[in-house]
Amino acid sequence: MPAVYIVADNIYSPVGTTTDENFERVKQGFSGIKKHSNPTLADEDIHVSLFNLNESKKHNNLKYSYFEGLLISSVEDVLANCDIKADDEKTILIVSTTKGNISLLETDADNPGLKNRIALHTSAKLVADHFGFVNQPLVVSNACISGIMAILTGMRLIQSGKYENAVVVGADVISKFVLSGFQSFQAISAEPCKPFDENRTGITLGEGAATMILSSNPKYSDRIKVLGGAVSNDANHISAPSRTGEELSGAIERALTMAGLVAGDIDLVSAHGTATSYNDEMEAKAIVLAGLETVPANSLKGYYGHTLGAAGLIESIISIKSLKENLILPTLGFDKMGVSTPINVCTKLTPMRLKTCLKTASGFGGCNAAVVFSK
Repeated sequence: MPAVYIVADNIYSPVGTTTDENFERVKQGFSGIKKHSNPTLADEDIHVSLFNLNESKKHNNLKYSYFEGLLISSVEDVLANCDIKADDEKTILIVSTTKGNISLLETDADNPGLKNRIALHTSAKLVADHFGFVNQPLVVSNACISGIMAILTGMRLIQSGKYENAVVVGADVISKFVLSGFQSFQAISAEPCKPFDENRTGITLGEGAATMILSSNPKYSDRIKVLGGAVSNDANHISAPSRTGEELSGAIERALTMAGLVAGDIDLVSAHGTATSYNDEMEAKAIVLAGLETVPANSLKGYYGHTLGAAGLIESIISIKSLKENLILPTLGFDKMGVSTPINVCTKLTPMRLKTCLKTASGFGGCNAAVVFSK
């Protein structure tokens, strides 16, 4: 099968609007998470990572929703900085999201057109048409593994020979509907999240978008490669993760096998690290079961919050920048180990020669995903 290279990328978030800006600010310890008093989101003050009002207004458009505006802004930046063309018959657009335009149920009048307007394929088609993509876009929506699953879908479509290039974009926005869902599980932290920490109290949500362009064209052979990946399911519970971590560990092991690697070849684990008691515990067990307990690991949720359908893309792109710069980022909010099977959580900026990174994710419905990147 042909190798798959990462041609270009973008992160469009409350931390910054380009990948380089995001990485520089995260290196400085900047977090997009702030306390907000916003009755349209919640009756009480809430910690969340949101775009500022001016940035939000930028995306108010009669034709495009706020969500679609974020997708367009991210894709626009990445297409402007590479030679991949949207109207190339060998290029496909893949959109990753968990909620899409669901917030329109709160703001728009109930009418026959609303059902179509909130359909994910409607948003994907609007974005595709905006840039002139000639192929029908594909939507990937599988809870919090959507971003990684979209990358793997692009990789597999390219390896199948159906396409040469894939523009993979993910986004989600935070609304009262989205927030209340997590509140119903009592999963929202009253303070900024603390992944893997003994005193963690739950998730902090965030909004953002990210884009990654994949290609099999050998002229990009000097770029970072997507070596392999896999997904699995706990078949355990609709919202609670596995108690053993065996299923995520299985996805990790299959990803390593596809990449032609063993655990000792991995230099960095970019964990999902949501800071809920059950997810962090499960993920730590999976990392240990996969033989990666001594590999430096981090979670980026303390900088971005949980960005849902964009999380796998944002965190993969930051990890790829870590590979390029040989620099491991600390886990913001982590102080004392709070999982029963300890892993090597990074607590400070750590220069280190890096070649390979494993990115993991897990989500509602028991879904898990793992992907391996290498330079």
